[in-house]
Amino acid sequence: MRKVGLLFAAVPVLITAGVYFLAPSDDSAAQNGTSVEQLARDEAKAKAEGDSSADDKAIAALPPGLAAPAKKDLAQRIVSTSAFSSLDWRRSYGAIEDSGDGTGYTAGVVGFCTGTHDLLVLVENYTKSHPDNALARYLPALRKVDGTASHEGLDPGFTAAWKAEAQVPAFRAAQDAERDNVYFDPAVRLAKLDGLGTLGQFIYYDAMIYHGPDSSPNGFYGVRERALKKADLPSEGGSERAYLDAFLDVRRAAMLAKKANADTSRIDTAQRRFLNEGNLGLTTPLTWQVYGETFKVP
Repeated sequence: MRKVGLLFAAVPVLITAGVYFLAPSDDSAAQNGTSVEQLARDEAKAKAEGDSSADDKAIAALPPGLAAPAKKDLAQRIVSTSAFSSLDWRRSYGAIEDSGDGTGYTAGVVGFCTGTHDLLVLVENYTKSHPDNALARYLPALRKVDGTASHEGLDPGFTAAWKAEAQVPAFRAAQDAERDNVYFDPAVRLAKLDGLGTLGQFIYYDAMIYHGPDSSPNGFYGVRERALKKADLPSEGGSERAYLDAFLDVRRAAMLAKKANADTSRIDTAQRRFLNEGNLGLTTPLTWQVYGETFKVP
C-alpha cells in the first residue's frame, strides 16, 4: 500500500493551533523546565484530545457497522477478491509477489509493500517483540529499498522467509494489528464521523488500502477532499448515496490517473453495484464481479 504521509490518519478533524514565540515576563517557566512554546503545544494537545474524546463518544453511540465481527470478516473477503481473486482472505498472510506496479514486493493480508513503507514498519514492529524471526535479517535491505521497486538485498531468500514466517500465529496477529491500526480503524472511524453506513465504511476502507492514508491528490484523503467538492457529507445534511457516488467517481479517476489501463472492476461491478442496489448496510446475500470473475456470499 502507499506510504503513510505526514498526516494523523486516526484524527480526521484537522486542528490548527497557533504557537506564539514570546519571551516570558519572568523566569518561572525556565525554572520549571517548561518553555512558552511547550505550554502552547500542551494546550494544542489537550484541545486535540478533547475533540477526539467527543468524537469517540459520538462513535460509541452509533451501531458497530463494519467493525462488527461478521461485517469485518465480510470486508476482508471482498477486499481479498480484488487482491487475490479469492474469498478466503486468510490465505493471503503468506502471499508475496511483485506485480510490476513499481511498489516492489506486495505481501500479506492487505498487500503491504516493500516500496511503500508499510511492510518495513510491520517487520520493524514485529521484530521488537520477536527479534529472532525469519524476516529480521532483511531489515537493512528493507530500509534501503523503501520508496523504490528494488529487490536489492532481498533476493533470493526474502519471499521464502515471508512465507515461512506467515505460518507463525504471532506474525499473522502482527499483520492484523498493522492492518487495523493503519487502514481499517482510521477508515471506519472517519466514515462514521462523515455519517456513512456500513457500505460507506467499506468503501472508505478499500480506498484507504488501495490509495494509501495520505493527503496527496490521489491518496485517500486527497480523494475524499475532491469528493467533498462534488457532494455534501451525510453528516452535513447531504444524501449518502449521492456522496458515495461522487466518492466512487473521484476514486475511479484516481485509479486511472495512477495507471491508465487500471482494472476498475472493484468499483464498477462491486462497490457501485452495491450502491446502485441501495445496499447501504452491506447486507448479505451479495453478488459481485472483479476482473470478470463472479463472487457470492450467501
